[in-house]
Amino acid sequence: MENLTDLGLEQAPNKELVEKLNELLANYHIYYQNVRGFHWNIKGVNFFQLHAKFEELYTNALTKIDEIAERILTLGYTPLHTFSDFVRVSSIKETANVSSDRETVGATIDNISTLIKLEREILRLAGESEDEGTNGLISEDLNEHEKNHWMLRAFLK
Repeated sequence: MENLTDLGLEQAPNKELVEKLNELLANYHIYYQNVRGFHWNIKGVNFFQLHAKFEELYTNALTKIDEIAERILTLGYTPLHTFSDFVRVSSIKETANVSSDRETVGATIDNISTLIKLEREILRLAGESEDEGTNGLISEDLNEHEKNHWMLRAFLK
């Protein structure tokens, strides 16, 4: 029993899963900041439509950030919590000085693609760990990301 966490999950695969959750958390923080900046700085004929959409995306991201951090704590680990850690760990990069509809939407699609890829890796690890709590959290988020990805791609056509 010493190889199990307090939740009854195996420690070794659980540790790898938490590392990926922390990576997702870091990427989410940079995604959040990018989308927040797009919300503030969007210009052009699609201002009203995209201003509202970016607000929806960053508000949702803030909720997800909290849920991911709380899941890491639930699993018995410490979430990353400094901006320097987020920048170091994230594969999403900060986007600055972008204000056109096509550039902001394109960058958002790229950011969401990164989150989708990470979430699929986490689902695989959660399945191997028999971690239904993480599976449920990530599955719901993945579905939202895939829908937003499709909608944003449709905007660019």
